[in-house]
Amino acid sequence: MLNRLKFALAGLAALLPIAVWAQQPSVSLAEAATRAINGNPEVEARWHAFRAARAEQGVARGGFLPQVDLSANLGREWRQRPDVDDRDFNRHGAALTLSQMLYDGFATRSEVSRLGHSSVARYYELRDAVENIVLEATRAHHDVLRYRRLVALAEDNYVQHRQVLDQIEQRVNAGVGRRVDLEQASGRLALAEANLLTEASNLHDVSARYQRIVGDLPAAVLGSGDVPVGPIPATVNQALGQAYQGSPALSAARQSLLAAKAQARGTKSAYQPRLDLHAKEQLGFDTDGIDGRHRDRVLELVLNVNLFRGGADSARVRQFAEQMNVARDVRDKTCRDLRQTLAIAYNDITRLGEQLAYLDRHQLSIEKAREAYRRQFDIGQRTLLDLLDTENEYFEARRAYVSAEHDLTIARARTLAAMGRLSMELGLSRDELPTPESLGDDGAGSDISAACPPSAPIVTRADKTALLAAASPRGRTPDPLAAARMPAVPASVAGLEERVEAWAAAWSARDVSAYLDFYSARFDPDGDHTRASWESMRRRLVGKPGPISVRVDDLEIRSQGPDRAIAEFRQRYSSTDYRDVVVKHLEWVREGGQWRILSERAY
Repeated sequence: MLNRLKFALAGLAALLPIAVWAQQPSVSLAEAATRAINGNPEVEARWHAFRAARAEQGVARGGFLPQVDLSANLGREWRQRPDVDDRDFNRHGAALTLSQMLYDGFATRSEVSRLGHSSVARYYELRDAVENIVLEATRAHHDVLRYRRLVALAEDNYVQHRQVLDQIEQRVNAGVGRRVDLEQASGRLALAEANLLTEASNLHDVSARYQRIVGDLPAAVLGSGDVPVGPIPATVNQALGQAYQGSPALSAARQSLLAAKAQARGTKSAYQPRLDLHAKEQLGFDTDGIDGRHRDRVLELVLNVNLFRGGADSARVRQFAEQMNVARDVRDKTCRDLRQTLAIAYNDITRLGEQLAYLDRHQLSIEKAREAYRRQFDIGQRTLLDLLDTENEYFEARRAYVSAEHDLTIARARTLAAMGRLSMELGLSRDELPTPESLGDDGAGSDISAACPPSAPIVTRADKTALLAAASPRGRTPDPLAAARMPAVPASVAGLEERVEAWAAAWSARDVSAYLDFYSARFDPDGDHTRASWESMRRRLVGKPGPISVRVDDLEIRSQGPDRAIAEFRQRYSSTDYRDVVVKHLEWVREGGQWRILSERAY
């Protein structure tokens, strides 16, 4: 064990000292997290608390071993007694004493057990502190990236408004523009300048926060800060199950409860007798004024039984029984807090992933409208207010998309941190730390599903079809020509709609072979999965026990050529433990006369 705990990146990055990192043009998220851990006083305090707890357990183990004492004396003695003459003399001697506890009502064993669980609790508190610091470093890293991008957007927004103002000013000076338009453009430019100042101030604040957490100012270039998505389970309940086993905060609370139970058992030893073995050999010269050598040997069993201590023992039993209840309540609260934190983080992943698709569409649509409005304004078909409004909406649309991107990555980090896996997934090694198994943690008491069931709230999603139907005017006569006006499905994609429905039916029937047969041999899984790992995961999810329902709504098919098409629809999935609604994007290719899936994305 080292005096200071040091974390490093796995692989070659572990060989790079911080001085070399400072010279690199880019600092990755893992490097920033490593710096944050190694320089954090809270982590160091937890590390030393763990080492102190391990040493304290060694103190308690000493109670099982014999105690050996050696004493020696040398002096002069003066004696006055009524029956003999007064006299004085020199005397010296030595004594060797051995004491061995044979039975103490299991007090020592309970104390060793208590301190063992306490040391494991300190270990998990150390790991929890590490996970929290890594999560905070992730937030700081992405906040700096976020506001750097937002500053760039605000700068571009300012330039666009400045160009509009110059254009209006030229028109006014030429006598073909209105001065009120100049005032309006000037006001919007002032707002753009205020937005730029706000974003620059926000960047300053998050940079200061980055410096506090990591220990250095942000590098000129920061890595993308990607967080692995592969370790995140397919359902929130599966994530909760893994978190109950891997969360260091919950494991620390569990070990504290076990320590409280051991302490409560130890208090009952006061009702038991104590049996000790004493052995003593004493050698003296001129003892009691009698010249010569004196030697005494004693070997004895000593039994001590307390008969009355004023009720202190029973009061102590009640005291530690209540402290055990306190530890149990703390464990249950920790579990509930963990369940809430993970459920919210997991839901944010789903929500932000779906939002990004809509925000991207909004961004692209507003960009097209902005260009069209600018051309129409130049020929007098749009007012200045129209142009300025679209410019501002375009700025806000891009701003919302950038923030959602970073919020999604942070939500993934929050989920992994709640599961106790963030530092591991970022590749941070902990060579100096022992494993839980080496500390004696066998997982006892880890099942708390009765007190804190691993189930998250079911996300309720709006039924947009029902909402539109309810909002439509009553008694509205359907247009008999509406169906005739709908575009027919191109002949090049004939049969694809049936293939999409058959794909959903195979999933609903839990027919794994039929489901996988819909995918092309060239199918490339999205994310970090290989084809083999993706197929293994889909076999597990599609074939899981219990009923599954997969429904396809609002199907839209777009031909991309004679043998390629895009199918986009709203997928409604439900099972015994999870349900959601996502927008699914499937790219199909015709192979051997049959449509098969080439790529798949969900929003």
